[in-house]
Amino acid sequence: MTVIIEDSRNKRGHHEKKRMYFADQGIIVKRAKLPFGDYIIMPSIVVDTKQDIIEIAQNLCGSVSERTRFAEEMKGAKMAGIKLVFLIEDKRFNKISDLYETKMKLHSGKVVRGEQLATAISICEARYGCRFEFCSPEEAGYRIIEILEGGK
Repeated sequence: MTVIIEDSRNKRGHHEKKRMYFADQGIIVKRAKLPFGDYIIMPSIVVDTKQDIIEIAQNLCGSVSERTRFAEEMKGAKMAGIKLVFLIEDKRFNKISDLYETKMKLHSGKVVRGEQLATAISICEARYGCRFEFCSPEEAGYRIIEILEGGK
């Protein structure tokens, strides 16, 4: 499924022939402010950085509203055919299994066991086709480029 982003500054109603063509072709059109141009094709891979393990724990194990918002983001990426990679910048961890012996305290005061977070990550990978990776903050710039350019 192709997704096109149309510049939100395009006047509504002035591009109906294009919109009809896109609809006939099964192309989804989303609107957002673009830095230049009127249309772009949605990328096939997106990196979402997390400043540390606590941020991803908040997303996956925090409040119901936070978990719901995060799940909708992953679901939206999957529906758009986008590979979503979460890059967790925390040098204490290299892989999901490193979480098992850890406990973390969320901003709410809730304590999350590493095993619980690892399970939530595994479920998201299976359900939404996203990927969770770890790196140090110093490696993050390099890893973002590597991921976006199709490397591992």
